[in-house]
Amino acid sequence: MGAKPEFVRRLALEIYNKYRDRVSRDFEENKKLVKEVLNIPSKKVRNIVAGYLTRIKKMESKR
Repeated sequence: MGAKPEFVRRLALEIYNKYRDRVSRDFEENKKLVKEVLNIPSKKVRNIVAGYLTRIKKMESKR
């Protein structure tokens, strides 16, 4: 896969900073969180943001 667009990174980081305690390492849980928090009509964009959130959380736990 390629690089994430800037708006995806920005949205994911905003969600991560506001809802850090609710973001998990589980993609399905993050999909529900993104759907609840953001009003994104596109399922594809919602899934990309949720996937990036999952990746951020996994990277954080490796530290």
